[in-house]
Amino acid sequence: MSTSEGIPVRAVWNGATLAESDRTVVVEGNHYFPADAVDPAVLRASDRTSVCPWKGTASYHDVVVGDDVNPGAAWYYPEPRAAAGEIRDRIAFWKGVTVGPAT
Repeated sequence: MSTSEGIPVRAVWNGATLAESDRTVVVEGNHYFPADAVDPAVLRASDRTSVCPWKGTASYHDVVVGDDVNPGAAWYYPEPRAAAGEIRDRIAFWKGVTVGPAT
């Protein structure tokens, strides 16, 4: 695990900024944003879950921008296993969401 400490990172989909922070935690190439850095207006709860052997059970959000929905494009670990404790209360993105330096 590494961090983006001091380097602002932004998540964007369909022209909307979903999250921005200089305090992301990077795990397996994915930036996990602090929950308070994510715009709650773009997230919609989903029933989808998946299991990672070392991180635990992930829960998902659909990302909603205007009338467009990206199903399951955000995920988090509500109760991560000890080895992944640094990603508690953090959200990551995929499925076409661009994550990179905020410029």
